[in-house]
Amino acid sequence: MEEEMKAMLDQIESLKHSLPNNTAIADLQRHAERIAGLVKCAPTRRSKVKDMSAEVVDSNPYSRLMALQRMGIVHNYERIRDFSVAIVVGMTKTDAAVQTLKDINPDVVLESYSLNITTVKGFEVFMESLTNKNFHGSGVDLVLSCVDNYEARMVVNQACNELKQTWMESGVSEDAVSGHIQLLIPGETACFACAPPLVVASGVDERTLKREGVCAASLPTTMNNLFDAHLIVVETSYNKDDDDNHINQGYNALKDYFPTMEMRPNPQCSNLACLERQKEYDLAKPAREAAAKAKMEAESSSMIEYPVHIDNEWNISVVDDNEADISTSSKSTVSIPDGLVHELPSADGFQKPAFFEESSSIVDDLDDLKKQLEALNAE
Repeated sequence: MEEEMKAMLDQIESLKHSLPNNTAIADLQRHAERIAGLVKCAPTRRSKVKDMSAEVVDSNPYSRLMALQRMGIVHNYERIRDFSVAIVVGMTKTDAAVQTLKDINPDVVLESYSLNITTVKGFEVFMESLTNKNFHGSGVDLVLSCVDNYEARMVVNQACNELKQTWMESGVSEDAVSGHIQLLIPGETACFACAPPLVVASGVDERTLKREGVCAASLPTTMNNLFDAHLIVVETSYNKDDDDNHINQGYNALKDYFPTMEMRPNPQCSNLACLERQKEYDLAKPAREAAAKAKMEAESSSMIEYPVHIDNEWNISVVDDNEADISTSSKSTVSIPDGLVHELPSADGFQKPAFFEESSSIVDDLDDLKKQLEALNAE
């Protein structure tokens, strides 16, 4: 931009000597100088790099991509420039994200903060950003945590516990093949400090750890993109008051397994704000149970019972067994003409077997039965 302004001033200077009327040329020159001054006062940004070095060195992140290119995995990384539409050279990540999101949806209220929330000043600014009223709202309704270290997660956990703010914590493992999404409601579910990872629980600074075979700066972004999309799905489900909000969801790509679990708060949590929220949640238990009972009674009273099948084309009815016996006995009493018998049973159900009572008058002696049998054989 500055080079173009300088070239324009040189052209104006050359026109002074060629044209007879120098008044208009002088006005044009002053206007161009004023514009050039404004351009110089504007914030300077680093110009777009024309050519990137392909030398593989540890201080150049781009060299990792060049190493993949030499392996034949990707043929030409320079073509990525042809498909890039976001011009964010010289801007911070937060400012670049705000600029891109405003282009996508201008109606969303966006704020950019470029600071370290683990410091005292940064923590205060972070707390204010969660409680400030931007327009008609009251701060934020849900916090989505997308940080990449335990220290920042603990800071977000502390802020949300103090503000009684519901938030969602997400993360991807170091091997980039698994991750999880956890809903944290202060007092109702476990906070991040209730069941911390081993590194946090032992008090060791994670920045001093060096893990063999793990390069956190060059992890594949495929799993990150998957969990970003899944986090939006879980957030949408939470806003729709889904019943399975308290379930922590995960994904293990090696086993293609989606584990789910429910974590309750730890009574021995090291976070004092979490213990206070737990006491408040326990004290409000009778009120919650009464509200749930009243809601169930209201739903049951307003529910209208309809028949399962409104249309009964074949006039099928379900009756008790006693009613079936009464109807059968009443039908059996109806006399029929002589010589006619019922071919089919009178009822569809199974009839009880007839019970014949033994009559003492019909019982014959064994000797009499033998005599009758011998008489039959003699004939």
